[in-house]
Amino acid sequence: MKKLSFLFFFLLILANCKKPDISVEPVKGLIADSAMVVSARAEASVIGTSILKNGGNAFDAMIATDLALVVAYPFSGNIGGGGFTVFRTSNGTTGSLDYREKAPLAAHRDMYLDEKGEIIPEKSTLGAMAVGVPGTIAGLFELHQKFGSKPFSELIQPAIDLAKRGVVVTQKQAESLNNYRKYFKKANQRTIFLDKDWTAGDTIKYPALAKTFERIRDNGRAEFYEGKTADLLVDYLSELGGIITKEDLKKYKAVWREPIIFDYKGYKVISMPPPSSGGICIGQILKSIEPYDIGQYKHNSDKYIQLLSEAERRVYADRSFFLGDPDFNIIPLDTLLSSRYNNGRMEDFSWEKATPSSEVSHGNIDIIESNETTHYSIVDAFGNAVSVTNTLNGAYGSKVYVEEGGFFLNNQMDDLSSKPNSPNMFGLIGGEANSIEPEKRMLSSMTPTIVEKDGKLFMVVGSPGGSTIITSVLQNILNIIEFDMGMQESVAAPRFHHQWLPDVILFENSFDTIHFESLKQKGYQISQGKSRILGKVDAILVLPDGRLEGGADPRGDDTAVGF
Repeated sequence: MKKLSFLFFFLLILANCKKPDISVEPVKGLIADSAMVVSARAEASVIGTSILKNGGNAFDAMIATDLALVVAYPFSGNIGGGGFTVFRTSNGTTGSLDYREKAPLAAHRDMYLDEKGEIIPEKSTLGAMAVGVPGTIAGLFELHQKFGSKPFSELIQPAIDLAKRGVVVTQKQAESLNNYRKYFKKANQRTIFLDKDWTAGDTIKYPALAKTFERIRDNGRAEFYEGKTADLLVDYLSELGGIITKEDLKKYKAVWREPIIFDYKGYKVISMPPPSSGGICIGQILKSIEPYDIGQYKHNSDKYIQLLSEAERRVYADRSFFLGDPDFNIIPLDTLLSSRYNNGRMEDFSWEKATPSSEVSHGNIDIIESNETTHYSIVDAFGNAVSVTNTLNGAYGSKVYVEEGGFFLNNQMDDLSSKPNSPNMFGLIGGEANSIEPEKRMLSSMTPTIVEKDGKLFMVVGSPGGSTIITSVLQNILNIIEFDMGMQESVAAPRFHHQWLPDVILFENSFDTIHFESLKQKGYQISQGKSRILGKVDAILVLPDGRLEGGADPRGDDTAVGF
């Protein structure tokens, strides 16, 4: 069963990554004087920036951008999923909001196992049983209540207008919609995406989604969790055999959490805490490599790859054992982020040979104290910054499309451990801390992050990409801090990834193979798929003169817009 899951892990990455258009030449990104939005689609970045131009703050622009992505980027943009936001206000206050999906009240530990205790294929990834209780709308209203400066009705209206007039399909989007058509058919009784074979230049209009947004505009947060939209969601899932109820929706709440904060060589890194594993894992990896002064090695050289991979395999092993929903588990944050602990984890590292993952387990602590998402980064003219990662988990989530509501639903239940110590759709091993329980939030790899330098805003960064999110964000932080790259140059640079199990280093197809033989001789397993891409980083760098440089990942249709 594990072999099949690992095979699916590789097939999934390939399926999600058709024909990337990757430029590895150093390219200067968009430079703006005052404010910027970088997101997965131009329509969303334009709408977010228009809010900033009209006097809105970063949180206003976040809401407008987020809702526009539901229309322009149904692959991951969502109101049927959830996400995380890390923020820094103009006065230096930092924080984070968790609106991650939750397991339904009827969920139970063995719900995806057959009578022999084996995982039932696709049950946690495709169809109604894969859906967790959505949190996005709760998160947007929570942020608006605390930080919004413009009426919510004004922030949602651009998405309503966009849904009515339609979105022009890009080449990448057409390929994606056509590739997933068989899954849409398998998961649904009906959906607009089965109407035709899509081609670049087609326009898709979303009248049902426009009506949903209008109801949310008029009735507020309660519309999604208690109103007609809630009825549409629950009724359709019930038709398909799902278990989410109106009670599940009504009970859902977003949670404010203290962000993960640590220093790396004088830079202050602010990232997402559990149930995201991103902030802790980034911190552990940076603490693990700090004594080695990784900047002395050439970027993407064999020693650079080796050191990062060895740190990553140890950290991902810790992730599988220690991390989960903090409302259900005691997580040893201080120990996991300590230099002493991470230096100890690297004691058996050797430059001469690979450490087999079969010999790497979690660390010893005496007292224990999700492939396609979308990320966007925003900085406003007042100095506020938000880093936001939202997800449906897999591409188009569960593939369940609420036709009368106009939106996809997540397959986030797969991010809980269907069977502890077995891999999920991204090959990540889940432990007891992430086992299925009612109302538990799933462990995530999402890593929305903000970096400060000398007490000032320096960088806003994040990425989609399932298990590769953490390593994509990590490498961009290192590209800027250690190798003095510009933001666009950094996000375009080829990336690699190791996650403990399966014991292999994944490389993008654009990656120079010159060091592969040296790594193989030391015992490393190499995998470089023809169309593999790792993450789609959207980021903003504050330049020494205070202007902003956007990095919009060329692997997608991502776009930076600013003024």
